[in-house]
Amino acid sequence: MNLASLRGSLRFRLLLGTLVWIVASIVAAGWGLGNMFRQHVAAQFHAELRTHLDQLTAQLVLDVQGQPTLTMPLSDPRLNAPFAGLYWQIDRLAGTGTRATGAVMRSRSLWDQVLHVPVDLPASGDVHQHRIAGPQGEMLGMVERTVHLDDLSLRLIVAADEGLMIEPVARFNRELWLALGVLGFGLGVAALVQVLVGLAPLRKLRDALARVHGGEAQRMEGTFPAEITPLVDEFNTVLARNAEVVERARTHAGNLAHALKTPLSVLANAAGDKQDALARLVATQVESARKQVDYHLARAQAAAAARLPGARTPLGPVVDGLVRTMRRIHAARNLELVVRPIPENVAFRGEEQDLQEMLGNLLDNACKWASHRVEVDAAVEQDGLVVRIDDDGKGVAAAQREAMLRRGVRADQQVPGSGLGLAIVDDLAGMYGGQVELADSPLGGLRAILKLPAVR
Repeated sequence: MNLASLRGSLRFRLLLGTLVWIVASIVAAGWGLGNMFRQHVAAQFHAELRTHLDQLTAQLVLDVQGQPTLTMPLSDPRLNAPFAGLYWQIDRLAGTGTRATGAVMRSRSLWDQVLHVPVDLPASGDVHQHRIAGPQGEMLGMVERTVHLDDLSLRLIVAADEGLMIEPVARFNRELWLALGVLGFGLGVAALVQVLVGLAPLRKLRDALARVHGGEAQRMEGTFPAEITPLVDEFNTVLARNAEVVERARTHAGNLAHALKTPLSVLANAAGDKQDALARLVATQVESARKQVDYHLARAQAAAAARLPGARTPLGPVVDGLVRTMRRIHAARNLELVVRPIPENVAFRGEEQDLQEMLGNLLDNACKWASHRVEVDAAVEQDGLVVRIDDDGKGVAAAQREAMLRRGVRADQQVPGSGLGLAIVDDLAGMYGGQVELADSPLGGLRAILKLPAVR
């Protein structure tokens, strides 16, 4: 399927739109949930630091020598393990409390390292947050507070490795995107199933139309959803009206034929009673008018029938009936008419009377030209329904075959006929999208090949 076909496909557009919306929703949900979790973990991370800072503040006192000390160690065991990722430190401030003069106490986890923090000091009671380099070069999140004990000003610092915050976020994001990917795949499959199931009635509608077009049915049949049923009903109404129009056209054509044939017969009878030049002229023109009436009426009826969908005519019964008729018509010549087996499911997608008209003319011509034998063979091939009629007559030169399909042209003036038979057959076949071909017959005479649309 090319790009133009994809753009024009309702299934493709529905599926593409759904998938784009699913992907956009998944990406937005992933970004939003990831950002929310990252903010939550960051808030917990700093809340834990503030908790340790509060514990450090609560345990800080001055001993009898006036030096800062802790009444009891902080509870988190990571503070006692070297470089465990959680640290605290107490710096002494200058007399005015504007700058630090050095660390006076620190957690065991710092080992022999100290934390180097920004110069800006928080006001008494305030808590500042910073990011600083850790003892091993890692980034630390830090909170600090300034406290005053008697005349001593101290800065209390608690810091933790940001990896404690980054790692859970990264792990959550991996699991989140995996889960969203599985969810997206499931939603994509659901969208595909929904589109296929939702458009299934359209495929059923197309199949019903194909059956009508192929001659298997004269109206659209089946159970359709409520949204499509009105369309099916309207289409069936159009088909019924079209059939009525075709039937009315045939009736008018028949009426016209009877209306014209009656005065022509009167004129022919009147001219037949006399033998002068005028009578012969009238008889000639009347015969010519009859031929033209028959020819154009056949064309009009075929044109109406060719536009009628759902027409279906089994081939076998028509051929058998015509062969029986030809045997009676040409009984005096003792011809052998052979019909090769025709499968029962071989059918012409058109009207029975048009098929009889075409095959009747071809069989009659074959019987007129044959010496002893006529064969009929039919099959459904790639081009449609193909009927071959062979005779063992003298045949026709290749240069004359094309001319024989024109109106009024006869291959032999000694053989009875009007010269309209093959022309009518060719026109009728053309109305149905078929054609007539003339070729050499394996029997030695002429082969007429009639190609017509078949019911598949």
